[in-house]
Amino acid sequence: MSLADPDPAARAVANRRALVVLAVVAGLFAVAPPIVRRVRDSTPSAPDLRLHPAPLELPDVRFAGPQGTPTSLAAFRGRVVLLNFWATWCPPCREEMPALDRLQATLGGPDFEVVTLSIDEGGMPAVRAFMVSAKILHLRAYVDVSGDARSLFGVGGVPLTLLVDRDGRELGRKLGPAAWDHPDAVESIRGLLARDTIPSASVSQGGRHGKEGS
Repeated sequence: MSLADPDPAARAVANRRALVVLAVVAGLFAVAPPIVRRVRDSTPSAPDLRLHPAPLELPDVRFAGPQGTPTSLAAFRGRVVLLNFWATWCPPCREEMPALDRLQATLGGPDFEVVTLSIDEGGMPAVRAFMVSAKILHLRAYVDVSGDARSLFGVGGVPLTLLVDRDGRELGRKLGPAAWDHPDAVESIRGLLARDTIPSASVSQGGRHGKEGS
């Protein structure tokens, strides 16, 4: 048999193998877009808070403060608060923490506070250890020791971030990580702080966050 005239059976086998390879490659390209979307959506981006039609009353639940002593959301009345629910075991939470730290360094003060409330079962030691290792210098450690905040604030996943007005009412929320020190976010918050009062319609009642605080 000459090299110029291969066996027809062998040629048929080779063709079938080529078709199988092409089918596999086509299948990979068909599956790739959802995978790419999942990876892209898990990376921090400029914040896109979902604002409520009207502010929502929030329950005044208690949680552990930086020294382990009890505190509550009421302790921050008079300030706009960015309340971030997170955990040390949550990779997106860990990734966005430096951005929250930079936001606090930029805007934190008598009118604004970033409050990072951990839901870690390991409590304050786990949170402090992470903050030291990640060189988080401007945020304070808060822990939802009882789990009440996680339940009453409707935390179905982390990171979850709430924008809270000076009266302790929820203006909006975002589920998922974000670049909170993005220039757009900083300017939006600065604009909010520049107003004498937080504009709001009548506060929504009876919703899932409509329970009166104690």
